[in-house]
Amino acid sequence: MADIEFDVVGLGNAIVDMIAPVEDSFLEEYEIRKNGMTLIDEPRADTLTNAAPDARQLSGGSGANTIAGLASFGARAGYIGKVSKDALGDVFRKDMNDSGIPFTTPPLAEGPATARSIIFVTPDGARSMNTFLGASVLFSPEDVQEDMVSKAAILYLEGYLFDQEAAKAAFVHASEIAKAAGRQVSLTLSDSFCVERHRESFLHLIRNHVDILFANEDELLSLYETDDFDAAVEKLREDTALAAVTRSEKGSVVIGDGEPIHVAAEPVKDVIDTTGAGDQYAAGFLFGVSKGLPLQICAKLGHIAAAEVISHYGPRPETPYAELAKKAAILA
Repeated sequence: MADIEFDVVGLGNAIVDMIAPVEDSFLEEYEIRKNGMTLIDEPRADTLTNAAPDARQLSGGSGANTIAGLASFGARAGYIGKVSKDALGDVFRKDMNDSGIPFTTPPLAEGPATARSIIFVTPDGARSMNTFLGASVLFSPEDVQEDMVSKAAILYLEGYLFDQEAAKAAFVHASEIAKAAGRQVSLTLSDSFCVERHRESFLHLIRNHVDILFANEDELLSLYETDDFDAAVEKLREDTALAAVTRSEKGSVVIGDGEPIHVAAEPVKDVIDTTGAGDQYAAGFLFGVSKGLPLQICAKLGHIAAAEVISHYGPRPETPYAELAKKAAILA
């Protein structure tokens, strides 16, 4: 068995967020759906990028956000994802490396540009996202870095990548590498619409490959096609050994040995931007698991991270999570 070099290695989309403040008239002019997420092609992405020359660039992608959160706690974390050989690809790589996260996946030499989500924020705080997936979804089993996966205690998979057959095959390949090395596999369901598209594949993955599952309430209900939360939790208990289900201000429910554990959310004075809340909850929870902490404390770390990230713009931490964990007397 290879030595463990990483607490967690993530595999998912590599996206650069471009955030720009605009008026509602801008959304009307460019026919942008307000307060939603729209998938766009590359010409449309270029048009909107040129219309927002002063946009703030922040590396994103759900799985990458979680890995950045883990690094903020002080975890040894790595990332595998696909960018193109272009300026935004360089931005993503630099941001990950500056956070102490090895990101060495070879870039796409030819083809679509690096993925970007062009986000327009109106004065009322609504975020209108326009996402070009670009190179991020051109991920195949050949892109899975076997050495990195086998040396990670936990492999973390981002459900959004399931929309491409080659990426789905990469998921299974990475899981098999992790299992062969005696490691744990973790999956986040990412989005209820993603669950609807791939329900049977997700269930197969959960029942046969996944050790730790993350979902929010909507994703869980979609997975089991029910409106009854308690019934969905019972079905989940049959399918996986460890899971954490987030419920926004209601906190989270953790499924492990024994009865489900209900953990309260952390108080937040002002909710500024909920983007990345689930990603950062997963970061805190996985950090706790990697350190062998009790499940209730793992969930508390998740809520501490989520509370921090929703108190400012952007999906990644501004205050180091290690400091917040020490303040909460969880870390020495």
